[in-house]
Amino acid sequence: MDIYVINGPNLEMLQHREKNLYGGESLEEIQKYCAEEEPSDTYNFKWLQSSSESKLIEFIHQAVLSNAAGIIINPAAYGHTSVALLDALLCFEGFVIEVHLSNVHKRELFRQTRLTAKRADALIEGLGKESYRLAVNAMIKHLEKKREQ
Repeated sequence: MDIYVINGPNLEMLQHREKNLYGGESLEEIQKYCAEEEPSDTYNFKWLQSSSESKLIEFIHQAVLSNAAGIIINPAAYGHTSVALLDALLCFEGFVIEVHLSNVHKRELFRQTRLTAKRADALIEGLGKESYRLAVNAMIKHLEKKREQ
């Protein structure tokens, strides 16, 4: 089963951004940290990143067309502004978890509006790289429970 982990703009620059907000690790380091939790025999986690809104939409379309089991998405700044990203997520019938490294409710008011969260089945934020790891675990548990039904 495929699970797409989609990462939005500027996340390829995490190790160069505000360390007090984002922790200082690179996205690749976060991916390796999460790989410890990914059971490779059952699930195929596809980590993707782009700063292009159109590319992120294409990743979501790939998940739809491949009948992926789930999407973990950090839409980054596009989560606050992109109706197009929300529309793409609305095409997806699987489980969606939105993650954010920082607690957006402790930040600027404009960041507290999250359009993409309207499609998310769950939100995990404010825990740095642990937000991703918890999302991976939550996705696996959700899919395992669904398989048992």
